[in-house]
Amino acid sequence: MEVVLNVDRWPELRDPVLLLALSGWVDAGLAGAGAVATIVEQLASGRRFAQLDLHDLADLQQTRPTVRLLDGVTRTVEWPTIDFVAGNLGRDVVVCTGPEPSIRWREVTGEIVDVARRVGATSAIGLGGIPVPVSHRRPVAVLVTATSHSLLQEAGPEAVRPDYSGPTGLQTVVQLALGEAGIPTYGLWAQVPHYVAGSASPPAIRALLDKTRELGRLSLDLSGLDEQCAVYTERVDESLHERPDVEAMVQAIESNAQTPPSGDELVAEIERFLRDQP
Repeated sequence: MEVVLNVDRWPELRDPVLLLALSGWVDAGLAGAGAVATIVEQLASGRRFAQLDLHDLADLQQTRPTVRLLDGVTRTVEWPTIDFVAGNLGRDVVVCTGPEPSIRWREVTGEIVDVARRVGATSAIGLGGIPVPVSHRRPVAVLVTATSHSLLQEAGPEAVRPDYSGPTGLQTVVQLALGEAGIPTYGLWAQVPHYVAGSASPPAIRALLDKTRELGRLSLDLSGLDEQCAVYTERVDESLHERPDVEAMVQAIESNAQTPPSGDELVAEIERFLRDQP
């Protein structure tokens, strides 16, 4: 069983940053998925130039192929892939996105690192969301990991997390491999309230994009998310009126000192999040 990278045409890029979001692991609030979708929408001259074929590497009962209409009648099946898209957001960008395979993680990781090398990536950023006992009425913090202490210092003191140890996903495996290959890499995780972690969170997506814009030196327009964030907060508040038990929990969270969660607390929330997934 071979890991197959299909390349259309290699892009010619200058000082690109690789942005990575792989589904299948924790992505609370769909923060990583929503962030890369926004990035791809805003790319100038965006073009998919390569794919990793996963149809022999994925559990197709968990990561199902999709079917779509070509001409209103004829249907075609699209098998799961990891896609590579190149474009520009004030600087050259390569976006790597798709589902985790079920097997052959080392080989898939090696292919992603090889693509990063081939396009000349000089830095990389992984994007995702993590469930944490915080209030939706507070600004969304972004937890930061990095492949070196100097990178952590550049990220700023807020919400830096070098201490997490526990279960992980392919995205973190790739982050470490990129660092070993000499490509400085951040892992950014939006801190999403655990009681709404299963649905899309515009505030988490915006916070993640804002930090990505800063660290990646990107020209991203986030104004379109502002109204979505306001509407989202109002809707969550309204839904809490119908769930007094959850409202009481949120009030308890808000009344306590707002301290960063410990590594054990993060592990517990991740495991609870994964158990609750369909």
